Amino acid sequence: MMNKLDGAVVVLTGASSGIGRVAAKMFARRNAKLVLAARSADALTQVVKRCVQLGAEAIAVPTDVRDESQVLALRDAAVARFGRIDVWVNDAASYLAGNLEDVPAELVRGLFETNIVGTFNGAKAALTQFRKQGTGTLISLGSIAGRTPYAGASAYCASKHAVHAMNAALRQELVGTRIHACVVAPASVDTPLFDHAANYTGLEMRVRPPVDPPRRVARAILRCAERPRREVFVGGAPSVMTLLHLLLPWLYERVRPELAASPRLGPLPAPKVAGNIPETLPPYADEAGWRTGREGALEARADGREPSPLPTAVVAE
Repeated sequence: MMNKLDGAVVVLTGASSGIGRVAAKMFARRNAKLVLAARSADALTQVVKRCVQLGAEAIAVPTDVRDESQVLALRDAAVARFGRIDVWVNDAASYLAGNLEDVPAELVRGLFETNIVGTFNGAKAALTQFRKQGTGTLISLGSIAGRTPYAGASAYCASKHAVHAMNAALRQELVGTRIHACVVAPASVDTPLFDHAANYTGLEMRVRPPVDPPRRVARAILRCAERPRREVFVGGAPSVMTLLHLLLPWLYERVRPELAASPRLGPLPAPKVAGNIPETLPPYADEAGWRTGREGALEARADGREPSPLPTAVVAE
């Protein structure tokens, strides 16, 4: 089978952790030429080192996607090194949990700057290069939250809805060209997203099952890079919830709060934290351990039992 990604130049934001980190290594195994971006230079360097070990040519360009000048510099660095950009992946994102009246306005603005403005900055930078080339594929990470919003995360849902809407409008602007705009929309994924999250719920964060491994989402990204599709839902849950929200919105809005809250929040209290919205934070890893026993450790803590240590993040090379 032909490797369509062999030699393709890929710019990938949010590459230091989670889905972006896993996708970077998958692209590396397909011999893509990688330009990796994230706020943490040290974490980014480690990902680049691993991609080079896998046989790829890769460079690190520390970038804060909220700053348009830095995103334009990221684009220019890719073109200066490789002469073109074939695929641009907007993966950088933050998470904010809490009822609407409880979350600070400055954190909402910060979340929007990363999830919406950052995605817009990446799309704009990529498109200016794609227009020159006449071809290119833009892939943005959406979410089930962008199609089926849920209580306790109104700001995050709004930000991901904007990503879906932005790309839907952009596809209309690209009619008649060979430039593609795709959205990959997962549900719950076993990444450090919730470890990095701003949390104003008053309770510890958990990941709502079923939980997909990040490699499943990364594979969807690579498939879009090879064969662009307008919108890809990862797993069955996004499709089911989207259909319910579309056909029976009144029922969805009654049952969804209970479905979302009970497995997403634990019984133990947690301090209010700003997470990685103001500044980048560790852990920088592929996974957070939700699929390998972390839930059991949290249950033991809640019951007052002596739990086994929380599993360290799984690094799936």
